[in-house]
Amino acid sequence: MIGVATLYRREVQRFMTVALQTLAAPVITSVLFLLVFSVAIGNRGNLAGGVDFVVFLVPGLIMMNVLQNAFANTSSSLVISKVQGNIIDLLMPPLGPGELLFGLATAGVTRGFCVGIVTAVTLVILGGHGLPVYPLIALAYLLLGSLALSFAGILAGIWANKFDEMAAITNFIVQPLTFLSGTFYSINRLPAPFDMMAALNPVFYAIDGFRYGMIGVADRPLLTGFLCLCAVNLGLGLVCYRALSSGYRLKS
Repeated sequence: MIGVATLYRREVQRFMTVALQTLAAPVITSVLFLLVFSVAIGNRGNLAGGVDFVVFLVPGLIMMNVLQNAFANTSSSLVISKVQGNIIDLLMPPLGPGELLFGLATAGVTRGFCVGIVTAVTLVILGGHGLPVYPLIALAYLLLGSLALSFAGILAGIWANKFDEMAAITNFIVQPLTFLSGTFYSINRLPAPFDMMAALNPVFYAIDGFRYGMIGVADRPLLTGFLCLCAVNLGLGLVCYRALSSGYRLKS
């Protein structure tokens, strides 16, 4: 437990020492998104149930920040260690693959939660939305979504050996998944077969479930999203454990 706690503190301190970059910058980006869409669309969104577009947008922006930063924390930690040549500091201590996985993943979830809290406070003040309608549901989907992207970040960090390889994964996989997942729109308004394609995106279920917890509006059944995220977390967790135990692209 001492080794796991030390690894966790190290990873948390790593992003807290540059809080202006890791916590403040995502909030500024979300505020800009909110301002631009508020001016461009405003109340002309015509969402089902008479939901105000800004109120609909705020949970999506919060969750998008949480997911992107959970991924960035675990992936950047491994890639930076490889580039700087101090990955040995992670491999030499007597920590098993499960302990490494737990320490890295929980630190990624922590960064996601920290960014989410700061973003939520800022956007709720600007957007005028009150407290979450179902806070436990919002918290559950926040945890499942950030954990899934933390696992994905570990896999990306294990595979990538250079910053440009990491940038390719972020730009061509992570950002499209988060942007095209109902963050800025309801997938019920998409024509077939694009609505079905969007529903196959696991990131959509994290955002959809979190939005339901915040404002009580969802595009798909909550149970479907919950089971999908649990399956994704289980699958990614097992793959991460296997990769860490084998030392794939870490020890060679």
